[in-house]
Amino acid sequence: MARANLTITVPEDVWVGRVSRAYPNARIRILAALPDGDHGVALAEVTSDQLPDLVGDIRTADMIVDLDLLQHHGETALIQFETTTPLLLQPIKSSGIPLEMPFDIQDGQAKWEINAPQEHLSRLGEKLEEFGIPFDVEEIRQQVEPDPALTPRQRTLVVEAVERGYYDTPRRCTLTDLAEVLDLAKSTCSETLHRAEETIIKEFVAELPDSQVPRED
Repeated sequence: MARANLTITVPEDVWVGRVSRAYPNARIRILAALPDGDHGVALAEVTSDQLPDLVGDIRTADMIVDLDLLQHHGETALIQFETTTPLLLQPIKSSGIPLEMPFDIQDGQAKWEINAPQEHLSRLGEKLEEFGIPFDVEEIRQQVEPDPALTPRQRTLVVEAVERGYYDTPRRCTLTDLAEVLDLAKSTCSETLHRAEETIIKEFVAELPDSQVPRED
């Protein structure tokens, strides 16, 4: 599993790109969004010192079919709107990646955080290019999640080892200490920990992009 932070440049011909650039200090925070055929419905929190003008421009923007003002307090409003051709949702839907909410759009740029297998992230990049949406990958890192193949004893032992400093440098806990804490024979503790480490490391390597895996000539 990989976690990526992306900055999406919203095209000028998309209403939210145009409106957010007209109010560069405003923030449009998308709280929920749902594609519905060729349309999309979204719940958003908008914040601006020119809030009435901003909401008015969103309401009259092309592609906006309907807009409801749900709440209004100071410089912040909660709105629900329906739009035709929800361009930002289409690459996400096509790549099969759930988009984490909320995400912000400000001055023509959207900030996305994505958790997905590496191949799905690659597919998302292809779909963004296909739809003509520029993007920058600000950060990408691999995440190793506990494998369901780990037994409860293995998971307990790995967590205990980390918390007690077994993997620190210098080590703050010995194998003997771990065995005593969990009331295990030292040999059992060693074998259980080794099997858990094997599973975790193999999963980590399997999730690496092909370009990072050394190949023999």
